[in-house]
Amino acid sequence: MKFFIYSRKSVYTGKGESIENQVEMCKQYIYTKFPNTINANIFVYEDEGFSAKNIDRPQFQKMLQDIPMQKPNFLVCYRLDRISRNVSDFSSLIEGLNDWGISFVCIKEEFDTSKPMGKAMMYIASVFAQLERETIAERVRDNMLMLARTGRWLGGTTPTGYRSKKHQEIIIDGKIKTSCKLIDDADELRIVNLIFEKFLELHSITGVSKFLIKQGIKSRNGSYYSLCGIKQILQNPVYCIADKEALAFFSAQNSDVCFEEKDCSSQYGLLAYNKRDYKKKHKPRQSMDKWIIAVGKHKGCISGEKWVMVQNILRNKGSTEQQHTNTHNEYSLLSGLIFCSLCGSRMFAKLRSNSKANDVCFDYVCNSKLRGGRELCHCQNIKGPLADHLVGEALLKYIKEGPQIYERLKKLKLTLQEQNQQDPLSNIEKQIRKHQFEVNNLITALSQSNLNTAFIQCVNTKISQLEKEISRLEERHIQLQTHLRSDGEKQITSLAADLSNLKNIFFILSIHEKRILVRLLVKKIEWDGTDLHLHL
Repeated sequence: MKFFIYSRKSVYTGKGESIENQVEMCKQYIYTKFPNTINANIFVYEDEGFSAKNIDRPQFQKMLQDIPMQKPNFLVCYRLDRISRNVSDFSSLIEGLNDWGISFVCIKEEFDTSKPMGKAMMYIASVFAQLERETIAERVRDNMLMLARTGRWLGGTTPTGYRSKKHQEIIIDGKIKTSCKLIDDADELRIVNLIFEKFLELHSITGVSKFLIKQGIKSRNGSYYSLCGIKQILQNPVYCIADKEALAFFSAQNSDVCFEEKDCSSQYGLLAYNKRDYKKKHKPRQSMDKWIIAVGKHKGCISGEKWVMVQNILRNKGSTEQQHTNTHNEYSLLSGLIFCSLCGSRMFAKLRSNSKANDVCFDYVCNSKLRGGRELCHCQNIKGPLADHLVGEALLKYIKEGPQIYERLKKLKLTLQEQNQQDPLSNIEKQIRKHQFEVNNLITALSQSNLNTAFIQCVNTKISQLEKEISRLEERHIQLQTHLRSDGEKQITSLAADLSNLKNIFFILSIHEKRILVRLLVKKIEWDGTDLHLHL
């Protein structure tokens, strides 16, 4: 017989339920239940320093790849939460093991997946494991927010101009409490002050970027400051002195301000917490009314008056700095589609100063050159209308090959539709199958005798929830299927009609329709400063 053992621990430690202890206890269980087992038939997978919030763990993924190839008889673990604290991930694993005929053994809880009751209890236990994980996460978050009100630095990447330093404080009961605070980095703070002064002078993030590049000023990682990096510095309250102007500003934003006018100081800076929503995948920046603002223990370098002035300028400017290099403008065909051969950056359309509403004049300029001038890239600009005309003529010549180009585009359109449209349907179908599988297991569990009332109520509640979700998913599947079929037929019909007469209508298509055509036909466009290279 062949056995897989999986062990996991969130942090590196030799104490308690260590990786080694888990493996040893699993082996002892195997030797006791299956006396003839030898070490050669036991394969161990260990993940140390990984959370159970998901299954993105190297050894766990390797185990999943090995299971269908080596087909073990048993997968053994110490405790259920070593596998996962996510119900969806756990149920998918158990479903796969059942398909392969592999028994899952959890030695601590003593679950036996060969029996319906064991499966049902395992699913219920996984629900509580996920609840425990989410409760712990919520508790940690609440504690962090409470600590934030004290003005401590709670960790993470330190902002430009500061370093993190641990220090110890002795509390009343004699225990030593360790916390962190920010300490000044004089060289970086000079750069921060320069960024604020230049922005107040130029009212332009791009202008500040060009100035820093010309002066050869780089960030701590040795690269030039990006536009996003400069903006983050300008928006970070850590540099703002905790004075009355700062208090008034954040109070007006309905932020959770943890100090009063009597606490204002010209010595200390501010710390802002809860700026991002970490419950969401991309951790988006939250509005200021959700921020917690406290007086830090570090030195502030920008007065509240100046800092507020910078925020007002940023708000008033909005995205106007990007309007000249916007990929989705109404006048350029190839903005963002041309690549600079010298540095590899994209080239964007930039309006000329003499451009008029009825006579648009623009050039395609390398993005590196836009950021830092010739110091970053000296590639020659290309006249926008000329480049658009040359590419348009080349595409029309390419289309004159005959009907085979239409067939190629039609196949490509269908392929794109399959890639973009079938995935939602298959995902919904997968979720429906998974929920139906869970319902069947729970119904089987209810058929057992000697069940107590609390357990039956718990299982019935779970079944009702799953059946409601299945109904919702089935309705969504029908709606999406109908929409995609109708929308797909319309798009293909429209494409066929347009392509059959493309030579005649190309120059009356909108700029957005022409861009779609360029993306369908062109792999890459490169400009080397002299010639434009079109790769079809």
